[in-house]
Amino acid sequence: MAEDSTYFIERSGLWPLLQTLVAEGFDVVGPAVADQTIQYKPIYQESDLPKGWHDQQSSGHYQLYHDMSERLFAWANGPQAIRPFLFPSDELLWSSKRMEDGSLVFLPPDPQPTKIAILGVRGCDMAAVNLQDQHFLQASHQDLGYQKRRLSLFLIAVDCSHPADTCFCASTGDGPHAGGEADWNLAELDNGYLIRAGTDEGRRLLEKRASLLQMPTQSQRDEAIYQHQQAIEAQSKALPSGDLSSVLFAHLDSPQWQRVAEQCLACGNCTSVCPTCFCHKETEQVSLDVSVSDHYRSWDSCFSQGHGYMAGHQVRPDIASRYRQWMTHKLGSWHQQYGRSGCVGCGRCTTWCPAGIDFVAVANAVCAEDS
Repeated sequence: MAEDSTYFIERSGLWPLLQTLVAEGFDVVGPAVADQTIQYKPIYQESDLPKGWHDQQSSGHYQLYHDMSERLFAWANGPQAIRPFLFPSDELLWSSKRMEDGSLVFLPPDPQPTKIAILGVRGCDMAAVNLQDQHFLQASHQDLGYQKRRLSLFLIAVDCSHPADTCFCASTGDGPHAGGEADWNLAELDNGYLIRAGTDEGRRLLEKRASLLQMPTQSQRDEAIYQHQQAIEAQSKALPSGDLSSVLFAHLDSPQWQRVAEQCLACGNCTSVCPTCFCHKETEQVSLDVSVSDHYRSWDSCFSQGHGYMAGHQVRPDIASRYRQWMTHKLGSWHQQYGRSGCVGCGRCTTWCPAGIDFVAVANAVCAEDS
């Protein structure tokens, strides 16, 4: 099997292909309808997948509807990305225990994550995984818990053919094509899928089901190209291009921050659904006899009061300063830290904002003051 070979599998071949992963010891997680949204859930049977389901998204709005389509991936995204599988909302970092002689011992956790194959990863979410890898794995102090979870994942990306009105991944360069760094990359067509392995492990497992693979026709390749172009043209929102650091930091006193603060509830929904956010807090849970203390890391948000409280001083005392911190870090200083913006264009922050704040509109408004 050549490294860049693309194959076609019929629609009925997807489930047997997934069973190959089950035989290799993976739990298969994929998109499913839950709580009136598309979420990543354990997939036990083919009917668990969201056949015929579509989403409608706009500022502060998410709604599913169903038709007779045979497609399983005719939706943009749900509130959940890959982040919870790699960076759990609550995680034990270490425990300390007082011994009989009064000394303390520190006990690191030894997580043994389950092997998980995630089906339906979007291009925006693959880009977010790459960013989280940079943060947790490529710094001088690697996060061992994250590393174990990352190595246990098998990612099956699917090109996005039905972007939502809130999507803008084409402008950030992260979609709608799913990219080449997943283990398997799929493009869903009307009668099946184009599939290509992106890793050695992906090629090894695809070879196990070689009987399902066909060489794609030119018509099938053309359908995928046309579908991709349509998905790009369907996106009406776009972030200003390039490194926005200088523009944003030149407008720290922009009246736009106060205008958005008058709408913003500081609930933190935007940071909870963002696939790249990694802010956290650390807390202790101590036993009643104070002999054992567990040290936890939990998700936090730059919209919380506690996150801006440093050395007895509140550095971000109001909502305007917290929203400014979020946007200037995400679109500005991430370039210095990670060589690119922290936004992958999924649009979740806009969809799941209860006040209907449009992240792209705010960014464009601030940057427009420079013209």
